Amino acid sequence: MQQYETYMKKCFKLALRGEGKTSPNPLVGCIVLNSKGEIISEGFHAKYGENHAERDALLKITPEIANGGTVIVNLEPCSHYGKTPPCADLIIEYGIKKVVTGMRDVNPIVAGNGIKKLTDAGIEVVEGILETEAKKLNEIFITNQKEKRTFVALKTATTLDGKIATSTGDSKWITSTKAREEVRRIRKKYDAILTSSSTIIADNPTMEHKNKIILDRNLKTDLKNANIYKSGKIYVFYDKTLTPPKIAGIDFIPTPVKNGKLNIEFILKSTYELGIMSVLAECGGRLNGSIIDYADKIYHFIAPKIISDNTAKSAFDGKDVQFIKDTLNFKFDEIKTFKPDIMLTYYKLRD
Repeated sequence: MQQYETYMKKCFKLALRGEGKTSPNPLVGCIVLNSKGEIISEGFHAKYGENHAERDALLKITPEIANGGTVIVNLEPCSHYGKTPPCADLIIEYGIKKVVTGMRDVNPIVAGNGIKKLTDAGIEVVEGILETEAKKLNEIFITNQKEKRTFVALKTATTLDGKIATSTGDSKWITSTKAREEVRRIRKKYDAILTSSSTIIADNPTMEHKNKIILDRNLKTDLKNANIYKSGKIYVFYDKTLTPPKIAGIDFIPTPVKNGKLNIEFILKSTYELGIMSVLAECGGRLNGSIIDYADKIYHFIAPKIISDNTAKSAFDGKDVQFIKDTLNFKFDEIKTFKPDIMLTYYKLRD
């Protein structure tokens, strides 16, 4: 069992090589052992539409070499025709005698059918190796499949006293170069980044990404000249009572307004319908305060600095909580260091 765990960790690393490129598919890595237990091939799902991990690994070798061997994969092999043929069928064709998996596929089209196809063919299946880690690896995919919605992550960077800018709006730079490099890496994990008109006007960020979601209720940003509009596919959500200009490369999405703010539920429903399976919100305190109710995961960078000014801008703003029992609750997951800063990762506790 310990050996399976070691191989499964290797599958996780292989799977991560496709991070940011497989959506809406999951991240999957695969190792093939021969009948002697030696690694003879490796594979991973590199990009949506391309070979799944098992197919990628098996097609690098011949059935003669793989016959009697073991396939180790972090997700149940698929059993249906999609962009590629069923991986379970290929495993059977190659004469594999054992398949070791991390978790069952939550896609209802698969959901145990791949396992059944393998066992019906006489293949031994060992399930649940590092299952918790396997589920965390594909937390976005699981949310998409089980809840039919976009996975929402939020990133913020604060001082020790929870401030994201001084009272004058100065925020460059609270965190270090190393921390900001990590932010750029995190962005690549998600289908889109989301920000507000206030952030664009205050900071004029570029936020390099293939998809950008802008919440601009009153269409007050410089749609032609602001840095963020110069690259990527742009979606602008705005007050549906207004009439937006026609600008190439920008999709304007009319949005209902609720309590003077764009309706976040409508926005996130729209992102899912657009095929955006995950978003990373990077914005100011007011939008953070609104979107935190919908956030699954938070990346919180903290710099060893104190502003000590009650008029400075806070990371999460806009809520009037009178009692501790009414606060939002989270679960700490991980702490990483990007000297001199740290990054806390935590998850929203849901009812």
